[in-house]
Amino acid sequence: MPTQEHEYLIELVRNRPSLVATLLAGTGVSVPTFDEARLGNADFTDCTPTEYRADSVVLLCKEGTPVSAVVLEVQREPDTRKRWSWPVYLSTLRARTKCPVLLLVFCEDSRTARRCAEPIEMGHPRWVLHPIVIGPDGIPSVIDLGWAVDQPELATISAIVHGQSEAGLRNILTLFEALGQLPEEYGEYSDLVLSCLPDFMLDTVIRELRMAMATDHPRSAVVRAWLAEGKAKGIAEGKAKGEAKAVLLILEARGISLPDEARARILACTDLDTLESWVRKAATAESAGEFFL
Repeated sequence: MPTQEHEYLIELVRNRPSLVATLLAGTGVSVPTFDEARLGNADFTDCTPTEYRADSVVLLCKEGTPVSAVVLEVQREPDTRKRWSWPVYLSTLRARTKCPVLLLVFCEDSRTARRCAEPIEMGHPRWVLHPIVIGPDGIPSVIDLGWAVDQPELATISAIVHGQSEAGLRNILTLFEALGQLPEEYGEYSDLVLSCLPDFMLDTVIRELRMAMATDHPRSAVVRAWLAEGKAKGIAEGKAKGEAKAVLLILEARGISLPDEARARILACTDLDTLESWVRKAATAESAGEFFL
């Protein structure tokens, strides 16, 4: 199942497809002039049973015609299978769009980035695929408020990648200040960042935002509302996860085995009243069938 860490870049590109052009330009790749960026079909499955599906595809178009097509892949760890599937993505997309194609791979750690950047020998003379790879060092540090307001998706990536240590605190705070100047729908970007931060950085961010809230900062009302909502949501979600795990542990300790569907149902539940009733049932139920009665 895709994780939040895997999905956040795909979600940002879904909201603003032109983000891939910004990332490519940052690597020194020449991007053709375009007046529209739109999502393309990421399914490259052919008539054989083998399934080929990229994380995302973006078409850069001029006057409605694709001038470049970009396959975007997110890699959290090296995967040798990609050395066989990536060429399929590009050749299929090139045949489909009748335009030049590019492979852009985003990696969250330098080791994976180095492995993914290794050339792929195709076997035909002088035919070698060199993946365009962006690791953490390739993501710009967005600490300028104007830049963050103009490119909130890039600022969000910057906050996530550089915000894994206290050195990146300014990236996070810059993004939050920018979100206060943007339409309400951009507020979801704060959730993306918070879901990817380590616990110690989350505590640091909340402390810094509380300090801003205590001043006459023009965005203090926005910060106050976010903190109240975020804290309440975090406490509720954390308690729900704890209750769900308690249910499973009690059942396991009593030798009651649940089918996968039942376990998934328990772990997905966020209603505390239901979970508390399940904790009581877990202590007395004699079978999996009796548990849900």
